[in-house]
Formats: sequence, structure tokens, C-alpha cells
Amino acid sequence: MIQVDEAFTELVDQENLRAVIDHLLDQVGQPTAELTLVVTDDAAVQTLNRDYRGVDAATDVLSFAAQEEADDAPELADLPPELAAELANYLGDVIIAYPYVTRQAIHYQNSVAAELRLLAVHGVLHLLGYDHATPDEEAAMWTLQSTILAPFGDAHLTHRTYDA
Repeated sequence: MIQVDEAFTELVDQENLRAVIDHLLDQVGQPTAELTLVVTDDAAVQTLNRDYRGVDAATDVLSFAAQEEADDAPELADLPPELAAELANYLGDVIIAYPYVTRQAIHYQNSVAAELRLLAVHGVLHLLGYDHATPDEEAAMWTLQSTILAPFGDAHLTHRTYDA
């Protein structure tokens, strides 16, 4: 599911974002996986970043994996089968700050649409367990990002440094 704040609905091509996410999920062998992508403002992302990461600043993208639930969360085996199946298929949430993305697109001389695709892919890969904390992890994640983005003409966008 894609949710875009009203202020940005005319600026965000939701079908294009859905296409890149569907392509990614197909490529990693999880075509039935589900997630929520939210495009919102800097203030909302700053609040989430402060509350969940201890960083009181806006950022481009945040990922909240469903599998990183609290220790007191119910086990899937303890839930009704239908709910357990639905939750097992849910990857989590990706939150993108549209104003931040527009500034970043200008900085990297990309289109906003290309930057949104990159960040959607980057965020979903985090939901799938990919990271870039070490050079080897970064190389693997960047390679996969490039592969996923290539059909959209954006393979070159992945070669940059991200904050962990």
C-alpha cells in the first residue's frame, strides 16, 4: 500500500513507485510480500527519527521492519492462521520525506521521481534485512539496488554514501 500526504499527491507518481517495488519483490523471490510506503513531510520523519533512532533530524527514508517487533509481541504460531499468514507476509513500513527528497535530488542532480524510486528500493531492501554497515554489506546492497533500478534507468544512482 502506498500512502501519500495530501500536500504531495499531485507530485508523486504512485504507480511508478508501485512498479519499482513490485519489480524488487519479484527479483528477490517474494512477489506476494506486502508493505506500506508512506510519503510525508520532513517534520513527520524527524519525529519518527527522533523517537525510534534517537536522531532529532529529518532524513530521506526510514524503514521499520515488521519482524523487528518487541520481545512481548505474540508469536505467529499463537495467532489465528489467517492473521498469522497475513502478518508473516508483511515486511513493514517505509517512510520517505518528500521535501528532503526534493533537496537531495537537486544536490545529486537527479529527478525527484528517480530519487523517490531509489529511496523506495533502499527502504524496502532494509525491510528485507539488507544493510550497509560494512563495506561487504554495502557492496551487496548497492549491487542489488543497481540491478533493481536498471530497468527504470536509475542504476547509476546507488553509488553514494548513506548514514547508517
